[in-house]
Amino acid sequence: MSTISDFNNAAQAGMDREHEVQLSLLRTLCEAVREQRNTVEVAQLLEQFSAYCEAHFVSEELIMRQNSFDEYEDHADDHCHMMDLLRVIAIDNAIGKSSEMNAVTDEALAFIENHIGTRDKRFADFLRTTP
Repeated sequence: MSTISDFNNAAQAGMDREHEVQLSLLRTLCEAVREQRNTVEVAQLLEQFSAYCEAHFVSEELIMRQNSFDEYEDHADDHCHMMDLLRVIAIDNAIGKSSEMNAVTDEALAFIENHIGTRDKRFADFLRTTP
């Protein structure tokens, strides 16, 4: 029979894989922006990344709530900030502000790398120690 600890370990492994995909998608988007690829291609990459983030964030937040994670609010605020950055990129792309897009995609990459390395790491540590 599975325990909550088994569930938490599986959830952590799944989130780690999702973080790898998330970073890969964002790096691909950053590359497209740096190379000034056409608006349609950037929009498609952005939509793919945004959809992935939304699904990942909902899943992660659900697991946090199920485990009464005490840093939930701050963690969820980071997720909202990331989605705000993606909306800015979408607007900049739609109106052709490529120089601003470079700065915002770089900011998004630095932000998500820091988020994964700090907040997500603390959550993973929490899951490892939750019975």
